[in-house]
Amino acid sequence: MYSVEAFGSSSADAPFEKITIQRNECGVDDVEFDILYCGICHTDVHFKKNDLGGTKYPIVPGHELAGVVTKVGENVDKCVIGDHVGVGCIVESCLNCDACADGDEHQCEGGGMTMTYNDDLKHGQLSTNTGYAFGGYSRRTTVNQRFIIRIPHTYPLKYAGPIFCAGITMFSPLKYFGAGSGGKRVGIAGIGGLGQMGIQLAAALGNEVTAISTNPTKEAKCKELGAKHFILSTDKTAMESAARSLDLILNTISANHSCKEYLPLLTRNATLVQLGLVLEDQTFAQLGLMFNRQSIAGSLIGGMPETQECIDLCAEKNIRPDVEVICADQLDSVYEILNNKNDTVKRYVLDLTNSKDV
Repeated sequence: MYSVEAFGSSSADAPFEKITIQRNECGVDDVEFDILYCGICHTDVHFKKNDLGGTKYPIVPGHELAGVVTKVGENVDKCVIGDHVGVGCIVESCLNCDACADGDEHQCEGGGMTMTYNDDLKHGQLSTNTGYAFGGYSRRTTVNQRFIIRIPHTYPLKYAGPIFCAGITMFSPLKYFGAGSGGKRVGIAGIGGLGQMGIQLAAALGNEVTAISTNPTKEAKCKELGAKHFILSTDKTAMESAARSLDLILNTISANHSCKEYLPLLTRNATLVQLGLVLEDQTFAQLGLMFNRQSIAGSLIGGMPETQECIDLCAEKNIRPDVEVICADQLDSVYEILNNKNDTVKRYVLDLTNSKDV
């Protein structure tokens, strides 16, 4: 094991502070890399506050890691020292079940995936076993090569982290629900960190994109990102005019709301996919779904092959999230912003190289 400096919190209400954590040594199948940037996700806020229960303190969040390889094991053929690599939400799975064989490691049926933080190593995929209680708000980490994502050198590292969470969260359902080859009318509900990536990816894949938001000031930005249409969801007339106009809606809204208000926008044989983490139960009328053969589905990130495909597409098409780079002394204020109604399109990214203290 080796020691690494990190930025963590000792309780739900405690501020971030500099701490020292232990990482696993680099085994024969492992990759060790310096973390230069780590994206900040709204899920990080939920875990720090223990909104879902089960948070282990001290917590070091972060599942959008991007950096440079410093060491590789003798069996590693995925990358070499000096390569740009990243890690998303997954750092381990059983690798023996049908889901893992299909490249759906996030749906591992052999005990579940190991999350990048606030989870314990359980599948023996690393040569040592310190667990994986700590995430990417740290200087360095070690991961089995199966869960390493190669970042093209043409793609700036500060943009890469959000692709491994926000990007893949949008890319995977676009492919699975039939929009991967284009030609679909895709709605993106909620224009924040997820929504901005959804617009760009859906458009890049050749779909006609409609942005759906409660904020009229976001229309210009949405169209700049690639949306052809904009619906102000608080405008009853606008919602009625757009009835039955969409083949697929990706709902990224994480604030508590009723998803059924978007169902009238779906045409027949269409699907509403829930992506934002809403903690309240949802209710909706069954009859409309039956008569129109509509579906309400859920999706969570994606597997390793899809994540690699997503970052490669972003590099090819020059798709970049709108980010604001911060240092560790800004973490508490950013968490406060995200904990309240975050009405910005941008994604926050922690710069580990220039973060000296909190």
